[in-house]
Amino acid sequence: MNALGLIQVGLILSCTTTIISSLHCNHLPLQQRKVVENSLQLLDKMGKKFPQQCLREKTSFRFPERVLKPRQKETVKAAIEEIFQHIFYIFSKNLTLAAWDGTALEQFQNGLYRQIEQLEACVIKKQSHYFWSKEVNRLKLKKYFKKIDCFLKDKQHNLCSWEISRAEMRKCLQLVDKVIRKLNN
Repeated sequence: MNALGLIQVGLILSCTTTIISSLHCNHLPLQQRKVVENSLQLLDKMGKKFPQQCLREKTSFRFPERVLKPRQKETVKAAIEEIFQHIFYIFSKNLTLAAWDGTALEQFQNGLYRQIEQLEACVIKKQSHYFWSKEVNRLKLKKYFKKIDCFLKDKQHNLCSWEISRAEMRKCLQLVDKVIRKLNN
């Protein structure tokens, strides 16, 4: 095949990839809903009922709900991507005392990771307002998840700290689910 033929094939592949990627991104909210629903089920499956002895240690982390209420859909998608990254990070370390179902935990982590990759591929990063909003939201989310991370460290990643964190991630994912449902409408 000559150079002109290779260029034509390259252009066709490039256009096809862009179209497929665009179609894939159009279905992202539906995929996100499925991932969040599945993640909530896996969180329930990972552990048992919340232990009574952990009620005394319960802490309020105060999720920054405003990060999920901007006007631009792309900013919301970026916030959701950031949330998934933080949840993945928290549920990827020091889990020895958690005593959770390993298969459910692994499925939970894999689902989050795939969703992070899909969101990164679809989120547009061009608008200056978008960058500003994303950075402000990123800092708020980072602070929120840092509180959870510090709580786990302070409690030496004991069973109760993990159960409290699991309950908090459930609340967080339920908020994300509400936002995703609004994006679909």
